[in-house]
Amino acid sequence: MGQSIRILCLVLWIIFFCASITGFTVDKASAGEDVIVFAASSTTNALMEIGRLYELEGLGQVKTSFASSSTLAKQIQNGAPADVFISANSKWMDFLEKKGAVKKESRFDLLGNRLVLTVPLKSPFKTIEIKEGLNLTSYLGKDGRLSMGDPDHVPAGMYGKTALETLGIWNQVKKRLAPMKDVRSALVMVERSETPMGLVYATDAAISSKVRVVGIFPADSHPPIVYPAAIASGGKTEAGVAFFEYIKTPEVRSIFLKYGFEVK
Repeated sequence: MGQSIRILCLVLWIIFFCASITGFTVDKASAGEDVIVFAASSTTNALMEIGRLYELEGLGQVKTSFASSSTLAKQIQNGAPADVFISANSKWMDFLEKKGAVKKESRFDLLGNRLVLTVPLKSPFKTIEIKEGLNLTSYLGKDGRLSMGDPDHVPAGMYGKTALETLGIWNQVKKRLAPMKDVRSALVMVERSETPMGLVYATDAAISSKVRVVGIFPADSHPPIVYPAAIASGGKTEAGVAFFEYIKTPEVRSIFLKYGFEVK
């Protein structure tokens, strides 16, 4: 009888131990919920690094989709499975807010940026003072074009058009543009020397070893460049909230700063 009791106790202990191990594994696995982030292409490098850190800290996996803010906003409106949206301007966040596609109460301004003029490394131009009345076409040459995000819908292009109009430069360059689907594509055109100049964000120029910044657009030549973030109405709210809390930490703020963003 005593031997049977000991065996029974041993069996119960093994069952309890296995259950404890199983429970621990499940809890550990569910410690963080994966979050799907739709973000403006200019945030690519910073958010990729932040995503790796998020996963390393066991908070979950950050799945990202990068494109122009307009493209992403329309995808979210049409039901794309996003938990978080980070736009490169207020217009496209306003668009989704009016459609009820983002949670209004979650919205906040995350980042800021600047507009710069870039050239290929081998360009003879070193510094260009960007001011009212600048003859920009003289720097583009006979057939050269200015690459920039499409001013009809890409935030960087919209900011750029406003800046060029404010400075009285738009009319001379509007027929000399290489309008691109997003700001990163505009940068690539300069990197490949397919255009002699590009109008991009300071953060895009900072991550490229193939271009130089020759001028910075005056801050008062365009509206402040703001990156609002919000939780998508059709996504996982808890995952969005967790990610929002994370990107507000000093550690993540320092990553954004490293890539040249202004942190709000």
